[in-house]
Amino acid sequence: MTNRQLHKASPPAEGPVLAKAVLRAAEHLGLTARVLGAIVGLSEPTVSRLKKGEFDLERGTKPFELAVLLVRLYRSLDAIVGGDDTVAKAWLRNDNIALGGKPIDKIQTVSGIVDAIAYLDARRAIV
Repeated sequence: MTNRQLHKASPPAEGPVLAKAVLRAAEHLGLTARVLGAIVGLSEPTVSRLKKGEFDLERGTKPFELAVLLVRLYRSLDAIVGGDDTVAKAWLRNDNIALGGKPIDKIQTVSGIVDAIAYLDARRAIV
């Protein structure tokens, strides 16, 4: 393969890359297939197909957009807790006065995940 051919290679498809990222985030956060499905708007069987590579997230769909938000939430939380999955899992499962409940319950709605991301972004910005 020549250098010219290498530069023409297309980037990896977005759907599989996002699927891998959202599945990794869910694993680090200890999310079940049911909860992950509720967050990104997929059925539990579809989440199973996603894990097997038999289903792709497609740009422009709600599951794609919600998966992007979950990955963003995970990255913000991971930065705050310094990569400690145990602390991240605890944050998700404990009451949060600012969010009005447990983040794990809140992020299963669109408004809840947006609020949680805004909260985490504000926490990261503290100097």
